[in-house]
Amino acid sequence: MENREILKKIIEDRKSHYPKDFIPGDLKEGVIDEILYSAQFAPNHKKTKPWRFQVFEALDKDVLGEEMAEVYKKSTSEEKFLEKKYLDIQEKVKQSAAVIAISVNFSGLLPEWEEIAATSMAVQNMYLTCTAIGVGCYWSTPAVKDELSKFLNLEENQKCIGFFYIGNI
Repeated sequence: MENREILKKIIEDRKSHYPKDFIPGDLKEGVIDEILYSAQFAPNHKKTKPWRFQVFEALDKDVLGEEMAEVYKKSTSEEKFLEKKYLDIQEKVKQSAAVIAISVNFSGLLPEWEEIAATSMAVQNMYLTCTAIGVGCYWSTPAVKDELSKFLNLEENQKCIGFFYIGNI
């Protein structure tokens, strides 16, 4: 198969796989590194490389899930709070082999939308790599992301724009 046919197939096959559909178990050695490696080739104006990724696996992943659920609980009024959603937040993280926090580092050299776009292209590279490798992935943008800056140790010029869930399919 020629490169363009392979690329076309990967693009056509790319889709979101939700954590509820992941098969339990760790990812093969080196998969996370390969996924993150592909992200660095996203186009970015003035070479700012604005994407920032934090990988959560094993116990760190469980701590992330607990933190996300607690932020949801604290930031939701009693009448709107849903116990099922609270538990689902944690379960979605637990069902994943890894979760990657996606953040943007705003350089001040470019309009913010350009650095968000570059980060989104980096995530698209991650999606395509997951498809090529044969692992599932899903980019989620829960409202709690806006309340996790301190937990994620983000600087003032950084913003979390979502979480990339990865698992075996």
